[in-house]
Amino acid sequence: MSDPTRQPQLALDFLRGTLPFSELSGDVLNWLAKACSVDFMPTGTRLFERGRTRPDRLWLVQKGAVRLTGGPVAAAEQDAGQDVRPVIRPDIRPDIRPDIRQDIRQDIRQDVGRVGSEGTDSGSGDASGADSLTDVRGEGASVGAVALLEGGVASADVETVEDTFFITIPRVVFLELVEREQVVSQYYMKGLPERFVTKAFAEMRVRCEGLADEKGLYLFASRVGDLVARPPVSVTRGTSLRQAAACMVEQGVGSLLIREGVRDRMPVGGQDTDEAFSLVMGEEWDERQGNITGASWNHGGELLSDEGDGEIIGIVTDSDLRKAVSLCMDYSAPVETLMNAPVVAMDAERPCFDGLLEMMRRQIHHLCVTRNGRIIGVITAHDIMVMQGRTPMSLFREIMHQRTLEGLHPLGQRIAHVVRGLVEEGARAGAITRMITVFNDLMLEKVLSLLQRELGPAPVPFCWMCMGSEGRREQTFMTDQDNALVIRDTEDPVIRKAAEFYFSVFTEQAVTHLDACGFKRCKGDMMASNPRWRMEQAGWTTQFTGWIRRPEPEEVLNSSIFFDFRSGYGRADYVDALWRQVLEEAAANELFQRHLAADCLRMRPPLSFFRNFIVEKDGQHRNTLDLKKRGGLPFVDFARVMALRCGIRETNTMDRLSALEAAGHIPVQLGREAREAYEFVMHLRLVHQVAQIERGEEPDNHVDPATLSDLEKQTLKEAFAVAVRLQSYLKDLFHMHMG
Repeated sequence: MSDPTRQPQLALDFLRGTLPFSELSGDVLNWLAKACSVDFMPTGTRLFERGRTRPDRLWLVQKGAVRLTGGPVAAAEQDAGQDVRPVIRPDIRPDIRPDIRQDIRQDIRQDVGRVGSEGTDSGSGDASGADSLTDVRGEGASVGAVALLEGGVASADVETVEDTFFITIPRVVFLELVEREQVVSQYYMKGLPERFVTKAFAEMRVRCEGLADEKGLYLFASRVGDLVARPPVSVTRGTSLRQAAACMVEQGVGSLLIREGVRDRMPVGGQDTDEAFSLVMGEEWDERQGNITGASWNHGGELLSDEGDGEIIGIVTDSDLRKAVSLCMDYSAPVETLMNAPVVAMDAERPCFDGLLEMMRRQIHHLCVTRNGRIIGVITAHDIMVMQGRTPMSLFREIMHQRTLEGLHPLGQRIAHVVRGLVEEGARAGAITRMITVFNDLMLEKVLSLLQRELGPAPVPFCWMCMGSEGRREQTFMTDQDNALVIRDTEDPVIRKAAEFYFSVFTEQAVTHLDACGFKRCKGDMMASNPRWRMEQAGWTTQFTGWIRRPEPEEVLNSSIFFDFRSGYGRADYVDALWRQVLEEAAANELFQRHLAADCLRMRPPLSFFRNFIVEKDGQHRNTLDLKKRGGLPFVDFARVMALRCGIRETNTMDRLSALEAAGHIPVQLGREAREAYEFVMHLRLVHQVAQIERGEEPDNHVDPATLSDLEKQTLKEAFAVAVRLQSYLKDLFHMHMG
């Protein structure tokens, strides 16, 4: 008589759709399915008893759900920021290979609050010491893995919350699988498995491949060092403009590095002799030693120093020399009168995308390339452009050279169509939003500078302040305006009245032109055109001080985006001074921090008790997930409150998380998983918006989960689970365990 618990086909079908087993080969899956059993447990069945049960198999939920609860020990470990697990012993499964055993020890120690392991802190915890719910596992989840890997006992009570079917894998088979298949061992030792995140990104790229060709990844696959065609050419300080021009012609280059003439080998200005010129250019290139200047790059800035021939102090280009001709300059004048300084350099191994972005951000066309601390050449924006016809640089130049406000309007509309190519080419969200920020900042600068030319100079200096996603440098293809104006303090009533009139006209026209360029007006009117958000320096100091010292829940909720502010145009030192005040006040006021934390907990990730997606139930976006408010906002809010609490000025969410992790303010594993999860959610938004643009639709943030692949759904659920852990971390930090 056949064993009813042995149903290989049922097990095989289940495993094929469940991570990490879906990544196994067909032969391994067939072998595994034959070893599995099917079990049924009615509601209320206790599978594990914390501290006593020693699991003899891995339990995979095929249908139904289980809950995990922990007592005083679990609560104490959660308060310490640790996962709820027994102490790691050195005698973990002696029959497991030593290197695997070591990986288990290290990874489980570092793994904080992982979904898929016993005792995950997904709930609020309970400071009283009574048993508390720590996790609920639904279909596709597992229990027992950690105890099996450790050779120990269960660290949480596990009980079915409804009639539940399980696919179970015997201990011996599971441990053999862990040792033989790296994909399985990595999955059960990592919180947000890097392999699956990477594969999910790859799947999304395939969905966006419509316009990408075989050279699609050129910006990311190619390195700036690949573009270097020849060694750099340098001349000493004091070389005349005529000599510099002759040097460029003879060497066939478009730029020269300028260095201090330590050896006084170049005569100063006016002695135009071939003999003098040859002294500079007579050195031979030695690939083993680097370039002729022997320069080294200081990674802390752009200062270049010359070990043998003097410090690199600048660069002069052919366009600079053309400018000298147009200005009728004396050709015997020293070249340093025209040079650009300091020199901007980048390591040869950086991708071309980074080089392009740096040139666009700094509005330069030449970039020094270094290898092993020495300059190996100079590349230009044109070098990157010729790699492929479609490039953001062409649009960037069009915006830079535009001379009328009306001419900017259609260019702003083209930003999304140019940058979307980066999504199609495989760029991740962090790189894409950086590029969008460069374009948007340039557009803002052009609008405001052209507007000032049209209206005349302002009566007093000012700073245009960017807030919200613009302030965080996280704008997507769907963006609106969040801005304000900081005006220099003045006591003169006449000047103040003139400034009030000027800036009321200036800001209204600026907002109107930005709207015409594709940056929609803020529905909440949080813009510089609103007199409420247009103040002198003292007024802003008072405003922020009031928000921090006298926090009201509604006020904190409405003002939270102001705490992502940065300088967009004008006097950046006004914003610097304001940040110093804000960080000092915020770090010292725990009541304000608690209000921000409470605000963070308002927006729960769209994941149900049983780890299913919670979609919109009615309206225009029925059956969709709001990836901005419900998916991304928990990460943004967490990073903001923690950064303000710890005195960190960064505004970008991923930069804030990195800074918090580096300074030891949050666990390393939690910080890493939070960055990966947030970038995945952001990337899914961008892919969704690219698809909408392709269809001629207005981009939004509402994604139908039915359109996602199984891997994308699973990864998104893991990302939301990370957001839940971030909120639990805040609950513990601020002792907010009520409700």
